Amino acid sequence: MRDFAYARTDRAAEAVQLVARRADAAFIAGGTDLLNLMKDGAEDHDLVVDINRLPLKDIEVSRDKLHIGALARMADVAMHPVVRRQLPVLSQALLAGASPQVRNVASIGGNLLQRTRCGYFRNEEFACNKRRPGSGCSALEGRNRWHAILGVSDHCIAVHPSDLAVALRALDATVHTFGPDGARTIAMADFHRVPGDTPHIDNSLRHGELVTAVEIPLPDSRNTRQRYLKVRDRATFEFAVVSVAAVLRTRGRSVEDARLAFGGVGTRPWRSAEAESVLRGKPLTERNIAAAGRILVKEAQPRPDNAFKAELVQRALQDTLGRFTGGSR
Repeated sequence: MRDFAYARTDRAAEAVQLVARRADAAFIAGGTDLLNLMKDGAEDHDLVVDINRLPLKDIEVSRDKLHIGALARMADVAMHPVVRRQLPVLSQALLAGASPQVRNVASIGGNLLQRTRCGYFRNEEFACNKRRPGSGCSALEGRNRWHAILGVSDHCIAVHPSDLAVALRALDATVHTFGPDGARTIAMADFHRVPGDTPHIDNSLRHGELVTAVEIPLPDSRNTRQRYLKVRDRATFEFAVVSVAAVLRTRGRSVEDARLAFGGVGTRPWRSAEAESVLRGKPLTERNIAAAGRILVKEAQPRPDNAFKAELVQRALQDTLGRFTGGSR
């Protein structure tokens, strides 16, 4: 890791100005990902701007929305009473991520912006289009058990690692930002990008743009069922092999609305409108869940080491929604 300058401010406008005017500058909050990226040589910055003094830690509840400041810590959000009561899928996803020590430090905004854990991206000895555009993708023919089967391209198959982002996609959250051109609101569906031929661009933020908050509509807990399931190689401090975030609104035995998001299988937190539509207006049976799973993976492009994910994610979906069925077939 090369030398870099450090600045700290308690004003959002000043933080944005400091980063925007230098091409190699970056914001730092918890630092649980950025510092590792710099140590690994995956990113180089000549200036890091500490934003921990910005007033962005509040968790505010209105009648129909939850507003989470970007600097709120993962642990605080996971244990917030409204999150536990009305957004259990979010609490479960946060508690499934990292370790207790990291969750006490890592920020919500930083979690959304974390970069892939692809070993080729984080090792300068290998070609990686995400780290150095045009150099190639070592994962295509290398060890790719951890890699994506959905949203891939010939340039990159790296999976997005965030549990939080998967839950937020299922919850139809929005991301609030502030940058050189002022404030913006970005739907979670538009926040992360598939690699295409520009895999080095992970999200829709512009240089110098700061995530300030995440906003989530609060569902009616009386007829909404939620669950987050994470399948991983060990019980803690491990990234998902596959994961499922489910938010279902039901009326009697019928599914009024289904929002399903998946981790570990996509180059970004993944949703399939077609798979969700299979469940709407129908009873939540094993047969219908299986049909949704088949549609989810019908356009999967697995590699030799990760082909098992196509079946595993379908089984994970069955397990996740099966808790809601009461044994219906």
